[in-house]
Amino acid sequence: MPWLEPVTLSGTHATLEPLRSEHRDGLIAAAQDGDLSKIWYTAIPGPEQMPTEIERRLTLQKSGAMLPFTVKDATGKIAGMTTYMNVDATNRRVEIGSTWYGKWVQRTALNTECKLMLLGHAFETLDCIAVEFRTHFFNHQSRRAIERLGAKQDGILRNHQIAPNGTLRDTVVYSILPGEWPTVKAHLTYQLNEKPR
Repeated sequence: MPWLEPVTLSGTHATLEPLRSEHRDGLIAAAQDGDLSKIWYTAIPGPEQMPTEIERRLTLQKSGAMLPFTVKDATGKIAGMTTYMNVDATNRRVEIGSTWYGKWVQRTALNTECKLMLLGHAFETLDCIAVEFRTHFFNHQSRRAIERLGAKQDGILRNHQIAPNGTLRDTVVYSILPGEWPTVKAHLTYQLNEKPR
């Protein structure tokens, strides 16, 4: 039995469902909210690339390298995508990444709850020894969001990748470890349940 199995994670503000081809139109609509595919330092698929991106993620899932999710908001509307990726089953490590949301749910409780559910599943069910987050050096919004989770910066992989526009990407790597999870969990739960909105 594979270490990482498709699972649905449900909360008050969001539901994470295993990615399916039938989610295509909803994902296209979500990505068009805010013209997300035009942000140069991200790799968010445009409408014409969405079917290929869905198939790429599902192919990686079959190989055991990724577990992709479709993110739905509290009303059940498709809001974006997220994944467990760079899966290392032998060492029980995953990266939470390739995450994007339509503009209408950005900076809402949805992302906080998604991260709480993904981290909880990683540490409490999968028994991960570390959960990573990676982002482009220039994606300051993403870096601030990762730091607000309580993740610690491990370092910067310089000239890590060649971006679609030909520029070189420096990748900032963060992680959360099992011993840090109880504090991170308390922090995220507080943000969701007690902090004024």
